[in-house]
Amino acid sequence: MDGLPAAVQKYRAEYRATEIPARYRGTAHALFTFGAVPLLLAACLLPLEAVSWREWLVVPAALVYANLVEYVGHRWPMHRPFPGLGLVYRRHAGQHHRFFTHEAMPVESRRDFRALLFPPVLVVFFFGGFAAPVWFLLEAFVSANVAWLFVATGIAYYLNYEVLHTAYHLPESHWLARVGLVRRLRWLHQAHHDPRLMASRNFNITYPLGDWLFGTLHRRRPGPNA
Repeated sequence: MDGLPAAVQKYRAEYRATEIPARYRGTAHALFTFGAVPLLLAACLLPLEAVSWREWLVVPAALVYANLVEYVGHRWPMHRPFPGLGLVYRRHAGQHHRFFTHEAMPVESRRDFRALLFPPVLVVFFFGGFAAPVWFLLEAFVSANVAWLFVATGIAYYLNYEVLHTAYHLPESHWLARVGLVRRLRWLHQAHHDPRLMASRNFNITYPLGDWLFGTLHRRRPGPNA
């Protein structure tokens, strides 16, 4: 913990003592995210049959939709308290942003994944509660291929989100954090973790389409005068 600001050191110690259950295993959490979720993605692709070019158009449309959902969800419920969504606000603005600041981005152990990765129960809830109804609507009114492609694209986007977000919070020496595009996106996310910017800039965790569209993109590399 050498080199971390004292406030971050103190909060991380408190969080680990009160918010991470003794039975929690960061490795199991990562295996669910990066192992079980790809299997779910494969299961959505298996039923595809003779996909037409028109049906493939749902993929870019779903990617743009997912990016804007990411932006809206992060900009508002995660950074502003809304009735009924207090837990989301507390876990993100109240915990994640105190555990990770622009001066203390990397995890220190796999147990810190608790403060980084989406809880499995929320993953199941979101895909079961939101993706399943959309699948039934698209299957009924468009085609089964479009329904499966829409859900598969959403799952792929979520997996991409977790890979990138994890990369941003790895040590800078890690090979994944050194990949050119990842390094650039990491700067944007690190700037968002600056307390001066977190409620107003760089809400896209993946690709800054929403930030560009809505004028909240902060391009400057994090520093004392960012």
